[in-house]
Amino acid sequence: MPELHDRIEALDAQVLGELEGRSLFLTRDWSTSELMTLLDVADCFHELDRSQIATPLFENELFLSLFFDASTRTRSAWAGAAARLGARPLVLDGKSTQVSHGETAEETGAMLGMNAHALGVRHDLILGAGNRFMRDAHRGIADYLRAIGDSRVVPLVNLQCDVDHPTQTLADLAWLREKFGGDLKGKTITMSWAYSPSYAKPLSVAQGIITLMTRMGMHVRLAHPEGYELMPETLSDAERFTRESGGSFEVGHDMDAAFDGADIVYPKSWGPHDLMLERVAANERGDHAELAAIEARALDRNRSATDWICDERRMKSTADGSALYMHCLPADIGDEVTPTVMESARLDVAREANKKMYVIMSMLSVAKQPQLREVLLSLLDQR
Repeated sequence: MPELHDRIEALDAQVLGELEGRSLFLTRDWSTSELMTLLDVADCFHELDRSQIATPLFENELFLSLFFDASTRTRSAWAGAAARLGARPLVLDGKSTQVSHGETAEETGAMLGMNAHALGVRHDLILGAGNRFMRDAHRGIADYLRAIGDSRVVPLVNLQCDVDHPTQTLADLAWLREKFGGDLKGKTITMSWAYSPSYAKPLSVAQGIITLMTRMGMHVRLAHPEGYELMPETLSDAERFTRESGGSFEVGHDMDAAFDGADIVYPKSWGPHDLMLERVAANERGDHAELAAIEARALDRNRSATDWICDERRMKSTADGSALYMHCLPADIGDEVTPTVMESARLDVAREANKKMYVIMSMLSVAKQPQLREVLLSLLDQR
């Protein structure tokens, strides 16, 4: 294990110290060096796990997660991360809260934080609501702990909101670092809209990809039909990060052009921007009938672009005809991507998905374990 020992020993102690007690609401809240250290820790956890070295850093602690939207992979990743860290995972459905009865996000945070040692939240369907809920819930936890003189560190992890999906995009980045040997500068990644008949999906994965990959010095292409724009602030952030990293960022409305010569393609659906905004007012009124009507209109709008599919013809136009296909899963096979393309990428997207558990382990550990590097070295030496 000398290589793993060296990798753990090389973790940046100064950056690790800066991450103590931190929660992750958006990747853009953290510096690039902080994000790279986070991924370095995630890589170490991955290697420790593959070597069957247990990492029970938080025995007898409770790691709660709260989901206001459906999830399989992220729920599993949260539970897997908690179990590998020695904690007890508990996944709650958002419907089990008292939010619909008037309980505020701060009150929800206080109620959960009084018993938990970490909290993950997915709240992604309503623009302007999810990330704000998470920040308010975290403030409720902090206020409660301060009021009773409890020194516990209870970080909150964004398991997907309306703005970003940090655990997913950081898992994507971890997979790209492994696949391409670490240096992604100059690589071209296409984040493209793709047709879906299932539901009007959140904008957050696309927004998270453009605001993270532009920090890596990559050439980032965003492609979508007219009317499927992303939140303006995320576009501004992507442009700013590109200027800082020396990459490039372009937005277009031609899927063929976006795929041409790309090294990596990420074709995924999201809802029409104007209708996603209409959801906000309907949600504030609690108008469930209107929310259902907006959903139906969004799917009808999607049907105007059924030709936006990742197929064999488009994949052949990518770099050497063999771009890396990525997806956060589940993909709408036959609509977002053809069965043949998905089958050829089946193992790659599984490896991409598996990174999320280690990213969550890293997020929780850098926040909660003050001497993380020394603790990991000790676990390795005890082998």
